[in-house]
Amino acid sequence: MELDEVDKGILYLLQRDARRVTTKEMGERVGVSASTVRNRIEQLEDEGIIRGYHPDIDYDKAGLQLHVLFICRAESADRDQLAAEACSVSGVVQTQEVLNGSDNLQIEAVGTDTDDIARISDELAELGLDVVNSKILKSTRVQPFDHFGRELVEGDDE
Repeated sequence: MELDEVDKGILYLLQRDARRVTTKEMGERVGVSASTVRNRIEQLEDEGIIRGYHPDIDYDKAGLQLHVLFICRAESADRDQLAAEACSVSGVVQTQEVLNGSDNLQIEAVGTDTDDIARISDELAELGLDVVNSKILKSTRVQPFDHFGRELVEGDDE
């Protein structure tokens, strides 16, 4: 699916705050009707471009003081399956497959204490992952991908 300016504007607005922006507001800001926005969102979902809507959680405030990035090594042929299996480990919130280098799988996890993090590390090793390093994350910031076009959205002067 090739994205046009309306699709890009919709994606930009959804990335900014999918929960609070209405289809009417999006339509006004990208120059189409609310029903067109609904249809476009449905098409973007059907095409797998929009994969879901997830809250941005401050894990520390939610009582999960340790936010850790595990740097792992996996055989290239098994990496995709191991990334999926890692998601079943309690505390894992995200996996990222890396194409270059031997440390080719990054796993983000949260826990309440060092014992919790050690358990996660052990469970990842039991899956067959070689945990080569871990880093404690202080904070994460997310912003909309600017290619989707702040300039395509009326009234978005930030």
